[in-house]
Amino acid sequence: MLQELELHCCGDMSLKGISGCRNLQVLKLIGCVDGFFNSMVSDIGLTILAQGCRRLVKLELCGCEGSYDGIKAIGQCCQMLEELTIRDHRMDGGWLAALLFCENLKTLRLQSCKSIDSSPGLPEHLGSCPTLEELHLQQCQMRDKQAVKALFLICKTVREIVLQNCWGLEDEVFATATVCRRARLLSLEGCSLLTTGCLESVILNWKELERLTVISCNNIKDSEITPDLATLFSVLKELKWRPDSKSLLSAGLAGTGVGNKGGRFFKGLKV
Repeated sequence: MLQELELHCCGDMSLKGISGCRNLQVLKLIGCVDGFFNSMVSDIGLTILAQGCRRLVKLELCGCEGSYDGIKAIGQCCQMLEELTIRDHRMDGGWLAALLFCENLKTLRLQSCKSIDSSPGLPEHLGSCPTLEELHLQQCQMRDKQAVKALFLICKTVREIVLQNCWGLEDEVFATATVCRRARLLSLEGCSLLTTGCLESVILNWKELERLTVISCNNIKDSEITPDLATLFSVLKELKWRPDSKSLLSAGLAGTGVGNKGGRFFKGLKV
């Protein structure tokens, strides 16, 4: 009857033991942790897990190896899986494409990943996850434009995108998020390389955007807000705008109606 389990320092063979937990729904596997222990979970272990624990709804893989085959096995066997978290992975290139086998996946989280995918494949060969609603990236290395572009293509149906303290998120990289045209929520925190112009060019293409959060993104400036961006702000349902400590917009929001549907954007912003 076990439904939730957190397993540390596990390897492929240790997963044989939990494969008999047929009712397991929430599982966190911790393989390799730098400086503490160096266990290995490969495609073998992921396949054993997938074939035994078919009722998984939430799965978190921390410091795990593997590749396309392991993620594919999880997607094919664990058809109830709705939330997948990948933390500090050691996976071989090409694993992202296997997410298409997770046919009911709603939330994808990438945390503390030094690389998203070293070899994601050609964009024209990538599909998308039609049920995916949320994409969260926290403290991930995002300098690889090809990998980030592949991620956004696979996740292009998402409604919510949250990027927190990610490294290397330059304008050229974030511009690939334009394909996520169904996004209703965007949250950016600690993305210091991103500029106002790039943010504007992306979100003006998102016709369904309702909520926007920008915190501690020092290259995004109040002085660079254009009339088109101001108009977008005025119709958002929710706006949290604190790009840097010098931001004038946060201090000037009171009484403007910004953040309320149909609200009026502030006038005469002075820098």
